[in-house]
Amino acid sequence: MNTKTEMDSSLTLIKALSEAHACNLIETHISWVLLTGPYAYKIKKPVNFGFLDFSTLAKRRFCCDEELRLNRRLAAELYLDVVPITGTPDRPEIGGAGTAIEYAVKMVRFAAGQLLSEHLKQDRLSPDIIDSLADVVAGFHQSIEQSTENACYGDSANIQHWFNENFDHIEPLLTDAGQQQQLQNIRHWGDNEWHRQAELMALRKRQGFVRECHGDLHLGNMTLIGGRVVLFDCIEFNPLLRWIDVISETAFLFIDLLYFGYPHLAYRFLNRYLQHTGDYQGLALLRYYLVYRALVRAKVALLRGAQQPDADQARREYSAFAELAERFTQPRLTALIITHGYSGSGKSTLAAPLSEHIGAFRIRSDIERKRLFGYPALAQTGSGINDGLYSQEAGLKTYRHLQESAKAVLDAGFPVIIDAAFLKAEQRELFRQLALDCGVAFHIIDVQASDRELCRRIEQRQDDASEATAGVLHHQRQSAQPLSAEEQAVVITVDSESDNALDQLLNGLAGHLNRDTG
Repeated sequence: MNTKTEMDSSLTLIKALSEAHACNLIETHISWVLLTGPYAYKIKKPVNFGFLDFSTLAKRRFCCDEELRLNRRLAAELYLDVVPITGTPDRPEIGGAGTAIEYAVKMVRFAAGQLLSEHLKQDRLSPDIIDSLADVVAGFHQSIEQSTENACYGDSANIQHWFNENFDHIEPLLTDAGQQQQLQNIRHWGDNEWHRQAELMALRKRQGFVRECHGDLHLGNMTLIGGRVVLFDCIEFNPLLRWIDVISETAFLFIDLLYFGYPHLAYRFLNRYLQHTGDYQGLALLRYYLVYRALVRAKVALLRGAQQPDADQARREYSAFAELAERFTQPRLTALIITHGYSGSGKSTLAAPLSEHIGAFRIRSDIERKRLFGYPALAQTGSGINDGLYSQEAGLKTYRHLQESAKAVLDAGFPVIIDAAFLKAEQRELFRQLALDCGVAFHIIDVQASDRELCRRIEQRQDDASEATAGVLHHQRQSAQPLSAEEQAVVITVDSESDNALDQLLNGLAGHLNRDTG
């Protein structure tokens, strides 16, 4: 059966099913989803795009089985079974006896209006939802199977292939000379960046960062069920597109949030994700994967537009994603920012939203110290002043680790905020010298609060990585080394008790940082 005949037969089947079951129909460029009663039935289109091949019934059946297996990792309550469709295209029966003419993935139908893409469009995608999403993705990535060194997945050559494969689909569909030139510029950057990063890509695979991921991590594949974030619709049709570096996976959602105009949520998501995983070294590949993911979305927009009579919306989507891809091929100004202040002063409370506003990555010493010594972030280690995790040796090791992580972020082309007390001159000097070596601006955010407020915050602190006590605060006051005259030249002082403390901070940084959070 040729492709046109099979597509005509499938269209007849979908029409008959829709009429027989009074279904609502959702159509994508690769599937139909029939919504009827409490269930949804997903049927794959008989298409072959190269990266995806549903051209035969056997291939569609295999991919249905894979879809069930993969999605049960994240949404077992939604994915029920693979069911045959029997009968004839004009008189089909779901789950009937006889020879199957098609297959469908049977799913539980979740409530309408709860997709995270819908929440975002209605300005209901709260920071708490983003935090829950980051927790889910990080936990998923840390639990899934890792690629073996001998497997073909995640090789640098395969990564380059899929990056370049986007151009094979996009180029024939472009008629505008400006867009054609833009695409060539992106392709040229991609070639250079791949050659620069190929060795790191191979190393990441050996280190276990290539895993069997979701593969299609955008807001339209996420929903709220009972207030809980649930991810669905993993990529089942091509293992090479789901066995990927975890940083590539996060880049997909990052691009989606930027596309919808929420850069602060994009940085909030990735900052929280990295606090879970500690994978700051992976940021070296982030820009490459951001360009790749933007190109994927641009390609899908054009492919969908080719199937629809009115392609204007698809063209607009293509242009937006192409511009995002181009943006990340351009260098941006970066900076190294450190906090300074006693425990309870509000350093973390200010550093977190600051990172979202300026498009920076925040590295928190309390979390990294525990990670370095094998403790969960919220563990109470029982370490005392100048003892255990807070001994002089452990402190030096922690700040060296923070320095390495900061350099990784700067080398990746992003600003970095090191969220730590920095009460010792030698600690601050490590980072001033790093900024000098990297050729970036250096800023110290001196966060202040009254003695009474410092004590109150420490006493009321719960579920936090910090183990500071009133005794620790007293010791800090006795041992802190004041900022030098040279350091005062790069200090921005903030009163954290002020209602507009963040605005004070942003105003202090104005003129020193590139505010383009993309």
